[in-house]
Amino acid sequence: MLVLNNTSAQTLTFFLTGIPGLRAAQAWLSIPFCLLYVIALSGNSMILFVVLREQSLHETMYYFLSMLSATDLSLSLCTLSTTLGVFWFETREIKLNACIAQMFFLHALTLMESGVLLAMAFDRFVAICHPLRYTTILTNARIAQIGVSMLVRNVAVMLPVVLFVKRLSFCSSMVLSHSFCYHVDLIQLSCTDNRINSILGMFALFSTTGFDCPCILLSYVLIIRSVLNIASSEGRQKAFNTCTSHISAVAIFYIPFISLSLVHRYGHSAPPFVHTIMANVFLLIPPVLNPIVYSVKTKQIRKVIVKVIIRKQCQI
Repeated sequence: MLVLNNTSAQTLTFFLTGIPGLRAAQAWLSIPFCLLYVIALSGNSMILFVVLREQSLHETMYYFLSMLSATDLSLSLCTLSTTLGVFWFETREIKLNACIAQMFFLHALTLMESGVLLAMAFDRFVAICHPLRYTTILTNARIAQIGVSMLVRNVAVMLPVVLFVKRLSFCSSMVLSHSFCYHVDLIQLSCTDNRINSILGMFALFSTTGFDCPCILLSYVLIIRSVLNIASSEGRQKAFNTCTSHISAVAIFYIPFISLSLVHRYGHSAPPFVHTIMANVFLLIPPVLNPIVYSVKTKQIRKVIVKVIIRKQCQI
């Protein structure tokens, strides 16, 4: 068997895959994928535009929302070129260094989204459980510190993962099972021992999302306990309504994430296209649905978007 040492990483080439078993239908399948990318890019760009432009939205909750939209926008751009390149132009080749770079940004941005959702849960916790201290706890400086700390955390856990992938040697089979570079997918093609890579990957996962998810659940346990202590039903309703958008965003992220993990762990007998579609759903659904959820559920965002659209129409 031919073993390719990756000291010549510039020439080492991998081959991306569209949807296994459905190659003849890829041109048609690219249409919904393209529409999803358009919705994700335009929706998150709109959220960022209105939050940055509208003075009334320069508040803590909307700063965190802009972080979420920036993460979703970057995540969509991260896989856009390779996914549509495979579907439209059969451009399947990708160099090892480019593959590792995409893998780094793909996983780091996914972990970043989990961290932003945790920060937003903390925001809701402080707003409902400690409303009088809200402005003193979540100052602009602290919001910036939270954002930077999440960025540093994700880079710190992903750098060892990337560095150890660079040490692997690969066999003659260089075909990846997705239209983007995925860590598990890449290390499975290695001819050398990849146990350290698997351990580092699991550590990165559990030290980020494995920490974030229980903290989000804990914050909502405390929020529910605080809300139930509110005397008036109208007050309880209002408090819960401020959380619906965030709860939806958490569900949109973690349900596909957990489903994909279960498919990878227990779905060995499932057709290959199931794994591929699940991976694409996981990467596309949050960037597509989050702007829609926040536009529909958040009155202030909805009003500003309508105002911007009306203003543009008047200018035309």
